[in-house]
Amino acid sequence: MAAKDRKSISMRMARLMSGAALCSYLLVASGAALAQDVKSGEKLLLSADEVVYNRDAEIVTATGAVQIHYNGYRMVAQRVDYNQKTGRVSASGHIEMVEPDGNRVYAENLDVTDNFANGFLNSLRVETTDNTRIAAESGERIDADTMVLNNGTYTACLPCATNPQRAPLWQVKAERVIQNGKEQTIRLEKARIEVFGVPIAFVPVLEVPDQTVKRKSGFLFPRMSMTENLGFGASIPYYWAFSNTADATFTVTGYSTQGALLEGEVRQRFDMGEHTFRVAGISQLNKDQFTANTSDSEKDLRVLASSKADFHINPRWAFGWDAMVQSDNNFARTYDIQGLNQTVHTNQAYLTGIGKRNYFDVRGYYFDVQDADTKNTAEKQQAIAAPVIDYHYVAPEAVAGGELSANVNFTNISRTDADINAALSKNGYRGLSGVNARLTSEVEWKRTYATPQGLLFTPILAARGDLHGLDVNAPVGYTGSFENDGFATRYMLTAGLEARYPLLVATGYGSHIFEPIAQIFARPNEVNAGGLPNEDAQSFVFDATNLFDRDKFSGYDRIEGGTRANVGFRYTGSLDNGFTLKAIAGQSYQIAGLNSFATDDLVNAGANSGLEDNVSDYVAMAGLDMPNGISLSGSVRIDKDDYDLNRADTTVAYTARALQTSLTYTRINAQPEYGDKNDNDIIQNSTSVRLNDNWSVFGAVTWDINADVLTRRGLGFSYTDECMIFSMAFTDTRDVGNEKANDWSIGARLSFRTLGDVDLGADTFDTFTE
Repeated sequence: MAAKDRKSISMRMARLMSGAALCSYLLVASGAALAQDVKSGEKLLLSADEVVYNRDAEIVTATGAVQIHYNGYRMVAQRVDYNQKTGRVSASGHIEMVEPDGNRVYAENLDVTDNFANGFLNSLRVETTDNTRIAAESGERIDADTMVLNNGTYTACLPCATNPQRAPLWQVKAERVIQNGKEQTIRLEKARIEVFGVPIAFVPVLEVPDQTVKRKSGFLFPRMSMTENLGFGASIPYYWAFSNTADATFTVTGYSTQGALLEGEVRQRFDMGEHTFRVAGISQLNKDQFTANTSDSEKDLRVLASSKADFHINPRWAFGWDAMVQSDNNFARTYDIQGLNQTVHTNQAYLTGIGKRNYFDVRGYYFDVQDADTKNTAEKQQAIAAPVIDYHYVAPEAVAGGELSANVNFTNISRTDADINAALSKNGYRGLSGVNARLTSEVEWKRTYATPQGLLFTPILAARGDLHGLDVNAPVGYTGSFENDGFATRYMLTAGLEARYPLLVATGYGSHIFEPIAQIFARPNEVNAGGLPNEDAQSFVFDATNLFDRDKFSGYDRIEGGTRANVGFRYTGSLDNGFTLKAIAGQSYQIAGLNSFATDDLVNAGANSGLEDNVSDYVAMAGLDMPNGISLSGSVRIDKDDYDLNRADTTVAYTARALQTSLTYTRINAQPEYGDKNDNDIIQNSTSVRLNDNWSVFGAVTWDINADVLTRRGLGFSYTDECMIFSMAFTDTRDVGNEKANDWSIGARLSFRTLGDVDLGADTFDTFTE
């Protein structure tokens, strides 16, 4: 502060306290509160039981419940002395000062300048607005924005309510603690990290951002790992916030067997969105550590680069991309590059528009299969899908009293090698080599009529047309006729009628809705059934969820043809005691024409589905929610002839504050024509027990009943409070088809609030707890 301002403040404060001294004789019993301008725009407010002015020493003394408000500072103490000659304020006795930014400083003795900018404090404690606590034997305040503390302790933990003297869960003790307001940092020199009062690490210098900072450049907590081929790994990340809209993280990871892995990630925010660019590279020191004849063992220098962006042009339109390129096909997976280590990384670019009654989306896909086998052709078997265009439209006004909607899809697919599924009883082709383009347009109209008796009729009309441009290699050994060159067309006209009769039954204990449903769809036979490529309608499960769908195939490449009827029953119950019940059951019938689910195609999509005969299997599902947290759900497909359980999914779950658990049983009969020659019976359980407010344990297990083996098991625990999280998990997985593919791992994470995380195999923990 300028000398002129300091003199002005001193003179005005002297006048203030002089006046207060004259009035103190009248106000000593009840206290006094006086205010006086200190400088332009600022006021000093003093309140005390007694104020005395010593004219000879030019010292003003306030005692008894002293309160001072000045320039955003608030202070209370038992005694405050102001020396007009030196311009210093000294205070003692249970001092508490609240700074303009909200931090609280507690001390037994304080000696500062009259603007609180500089001074000394003894036996002090600082509490920041984010509940961070700093305590020290003594401290010095410098230029209003820096405080140097001696023999300090830093923690983000609240003191124990029953025993405040007990050591906090974690704390950092340091010879010097420097709180820098300009740099917005807290620097701890010669620091010792303690957990439960026990030292676990010594750090020469530790610097963390203060409570006012959301982004601060500096070193982050190191990470550690241990793997078979890479050895022990230690990562040191550095975070750099180089602008208000951009930052970066640079990481050096040293592996005991392979050397130094360098990673960089730059993030940039724009008004419309954000972009992330990443690079990584390593010169392997010991590539022979890997299995011979793999991509891991054949490269010395391995690098990658990736770019990911998401932008919003306006509230309706968005575009972006996610792309990765690497020097070989397994670098990101071998070195566990976060976000890029998937078995299959999907590269894509997109443009999306969403309106009130329409939707547009165009995308391009390239699938990067990460596998160490240099002879593996899996990536060449993956489709390059570009572009894939979808458009959906619903007419804003009623057309002939009903709803008119339209869908358009264009898909262009190319691949180098055919994708053959040898698990079928005869070879199935998940994809053909060559180029396959398809344009599909479909319109649908429907309207619901209600009779006076409550019967609901919904006529449905639909028309669809397909144009295929084909230049694919014909599937070898395929017995059906197949179009593989030139152009092919396909159409489908549908006239349908749905009848529903919802009955509401109200009783003294709740309400029930019983709704019988019947549908009939009249259509010609599917044109070129099984004679065209099938890329997007391969996955097919017949159950109660798609019983009443007009077209039960999962994609555009197949069309359900022929005349079919669907009959079923739906029930919803809501009881006054909090119970909720839902159920649906029914069956489907092929009345006339060619059954699309009984025709061959490249993957036998309809085989063993329960729809391949004129009369389908029975399908049903039900759910029960209880007010005590118990829920039951089940879905079954029962053979129409012998009532065998062809497919079942049943789950029992309980959810409460102290316990969350679920038990699921899945049964899938053998589907030799579709891809699995063996029955599958699997039981899965996951449980989490909350022991108290801080401790919880969790576990999961998967049992393959047919193979009589636990294919996955895990156990873990976690501790969480306001300042620390500690978690540890053990997992063990087994592939019954490959006994060598057994993998156990231990993941742990220790997170200190305001300091950072210490990870050891954290990815394993995240996967286990999802």
